[in-house]
Amino acid sequence: MTRHLPRALQHILFNLRGGFLVRPLIIALILGFAGGWLSWLEELHPRISAWLPAALFPSRGDPQVAQVILSAIATSIMTVVSIVFAILLMSLTLASMQFSPRIIVSFSRDKVTQRTLGIFLGTFSYCIAALPAARAHPYAFTPVLSVFGAMMLAVACVVGLLFFIHHISRAISVNYIVDRIAAETEQVIHEQMPERFEPSLWPSGSAQGAAPPDAPIANQASGYIRFIDTGKLVKLAKAHQLKLRVARRVGQFIPAGVPLLLASRQERISPALAKALLAACDIGPSRTLQQDVEFGVLQIVDIALKAISPAVNDPTTGICCVDQLSRILCLYAQRSAPQRLFFDPPGVVRVAVPAMDFEALLESAFEQIRHYAQSDMAVSLRLLAALNDIAFVSVGNERRAALLALGERTVEGCQGRLDDGAALRLQARLDALRQTVGTNPVENQ
Repeated sequence: MTRHLPRALQHILFNLRGGFLVRPLIIALILGFAGGWLSWLEELHPRISAWLPAALFPSRGDPQVAQVILSAIATSIMTVVSIVFAILLMSLTLASMQFSPRIIVSFSRDKVTQRTLGIFLGTFSYCIAALPAARAHPYAFTPVLSVFGAMMLAVACVVGLLFFIHHISRAISVNYIVDRIAAETEQVIHEQMPERFEPSLWPSGSAQGAAPPDAPIANQASGYIRFIDTGKLVKLAKAHQLKLRVARRVGQFIPAGVPLLLASRQERISPALAKALLAACDIGPSRTLQQDVEFGVLQIVDIALKAISPAVNDPTTGICCVDQLSRILCLYAQRSAPQRLFFDPPGVVRVAVPAMDFEALLESAFEQIRHYAQSDMAVSLRLLAALNDIAFVSVGNERRAALLALGERTVEGCQGRLDDGAALRLQARLDALRQTVGTNPVENQ
């Protein structure tokens, strides 16, 4: 949905959706404002309270009843929030130890968790905002509609609590975790690589030739490159008649003092311009899935490696991870590589950005699994089947050759570690992969 928005706005929206700050805070503020506004409106127009049937709230003339109800809901809600989310954090800690510590990031972006927390905190804010309106002096006043609204919010909190428990019980299962990571990674691929594979979609040319490295611009803070605003870099490069090359791609670590950008003319690089250029690249302590497809792949690989380790010995989880990795690679294999050269005006290279190609992502996805699954027949067989699926949809001789080479290394690594029957099954899967690579069904359609 954000594919056509400016990269800077995409970056802001991505940062706002993560964590337990923005969405719960907005919900809490809205409900708190609603509680104060509704009680004020009732006091200003007392006839509004007559809309509510007396059977739903018979104690209209006793403000103490309203005070008791509002205060009881507020205190109980905060008690439930503290207990439930303490248990949630403990569950996330255990899940991170069992699967991967990186999955906590995806849990913090979970919309159900954020909305549940927002409803609980919003109900508390609503009751606190409406509570001062229920008073006996200087005249007795009972905010009937406000109290009824608090009771409805309390019911919503009970329903939300049950749904939240059901959701968390599913969310901490490994199949759900891996599927969610794969879905988020596919979304990144759709945004970063929207075009179908075309060998010459982007003009060829090396980054070295696009921007001679005679003016290095050093990075100011150590961290991972999480976001590159190419539009801003192109705009600055055109305004100052420069050619720029980003030294490292998104997802790579860069220490402070190491060149992050290389410019074509050193005499035009002022301190203010250097600061503006560096601001187009977001550096942080951890990688994110905003523009980094490899990060999603590595999260799944971490889970697979821990599952097939001798200490855990869970090949079923390893197979599930291989299946989800094949899902990502199948999509990636059908797309053209991300744009590396940016022009303005046409024909003039302004910015060159490194990007991960298919072969590198394939190695990140399967090489470690192949190495540590050499004595695991089930995972190795599923790995060869996944390579066959990817080869079926891949376009381009280089990509299919990389898949076949990985399949051959998989069978070669298992030799001498498995019995003859398993070796024959692996060889049969490798022969099927060779046939798929040779026939190339996609290009023959």
